[in-house]
Amino acid sequence: MPEMSVTVRWPDGHVEEHYSPSLVMHDYLRPGVTYTIEDFAWRARTALDEAGERVRAKYGFYCTSATGSAHRIGELAAACPPGATVQVLAMEPPLPRASGGSSATRASPSSTQLQESQ
Repeated sequence: MPEMSVTVRWPDGHVEEHYSPSLVMHDYLRPGVTYTIEDFAWRARTALDEAGERVRAKYGFYCTSATGSAHRIGELAAACPPGATVQVLAMEPPLPRASGGSSATRASPSSTQLQESQ
């Protein structure tokens, strides 16, 4: 199962890398995009839950590293003021260009819109 990392710039300016046991993060996030803290936390938690379930389906156990990443992101998000923004700086490995586009525009329950960073 391919692993990946997502590098994020948090509202306080610090940069942190977060682990995922699956490339499913590409279905929810895009590099270079700025998200509100609420939208980012929802997207990351949803993707990491899905990643953990993919590990369970393949290996018979849930990935505790996915849980750890979701917990860390939740802690950082809870410390941010509402409406603060987070920028996804990089996602490694990237998806192949021939994939025909990204589905990273899935809406969160609050229908928060993506903001392209310039």
